Amino acid sequence: METNNPIRLTAPEIASLWTQYIFDTMSICFFRYALEHIEDHDIKSIYQTAFGLSKKHVQEITEFMLKENYPIPHGFTEKEDLNINAPRLFQDPFYLNYLYIMTLQGLTGYSLSVSTSIRSDLRKYYITCMTETMMLFDQSIDVMLTKGLFTRPPIISPPDSIDFVKHQSFLTGWLGERRPLNVMEIGDITFNMVKMHLHAALKVGFTQVVQSKEVRQYIKRGLDISNKHIEIFESVFHEEKLNSPISWQSMITNSTSPPFSDKYIMYQIQLSTQLSIAYYGSALSVNSRRDLGAHYIRLTIELIHFAEDGANLMIKNGWLEQPPTASDRDSLAKEKGDK
Repeated sequence: METNNPIRLTAPEIASLWTQYIFDTMSICFFRYALEHIEDHDIKSIYQTAFGLSKKHVQEITEFMLKENYPIPHGFTEKEDLNINAPRLFQDPFYLNYLYIMTLQGLTGYSLSVSTSIRSDLRKYYITCMTETMMLFDQSIDVMLTKGLFTRPPIISPPDSIDFVKHQSFLTGWLGERRPLNVMEIGDITFNMVKMHLHAALKVGFTQVVQSKEVRQYIKRGLDISNKHIEIFESVFHEEKLNSPISWQSMITNSTSPPFSDKYIMYQIQLSTQLSIAYYGSALSVNSRRDLGAHYIRLTIELIHFAEDGANLMIKNGWLEQPPTASDRDSLAKEKGDK
């Protein structure tokens, strides 16, 4: 219950608002472009809902930040970062899969925002955002299933009874006979492949339309990394005789006209890399087979180096917007002493 006294937002609460503002302004540009090209009625309807929600979120976040006397982030704008007249770059099935993955990742983000928010009005706001995103996620996966575009994760036969680990061989994976993957490991590999397939397809499209040669080379490097990671995960499933998710790289058109600014494209690439690092870390925390652990550690390190190079490239071009920071007390003390 809030008191009549104004309660200032905490640093984690401002962080959630700031991050969501950047993400939603990015989404508005993508949704606006998608709605110009989507022909399928069911997919277009979901995108219209998503577009409306992102616009509403931006307005609400703006109100929160203005009340706290925080500057509104620049984020992305249709004027600076979107060429609405650019030809179609993605096919309708890709758009649907993109929204499915974005809502999946949005649910994770909103869950974290709820758990780090203390003020009641902000908690209620994020609970509402999560409910709206859950509905959007539900709709997107239903349409994917109806249209035959969703690859169901592997199915395993139920065991005869419960069991407990009796030998340390449960952890082996480098040498000797490997035990079969457990359901947690199968789930993590499946959804990391699903996300990586989307990231790879985005990079295929962006290499065709990005204007900066340096950024194009960076994205091509990222595409090689994404394809390598997919191959490693697929090899693990192939050994276990398990089915893998489908690729979306064929859902890119031959257009070479840029619908988005290079700044926007770099942010999308950077975001996908950071999310992959987070999901790999989550998978590593519940993984029990040593060979899988070694894969996740090695692939995560590769993504960290790639993300660092991407951040440096964005800084070089003046594209990396800085979130609010704590006061530099040492600097303030020096200024006071100099007077």
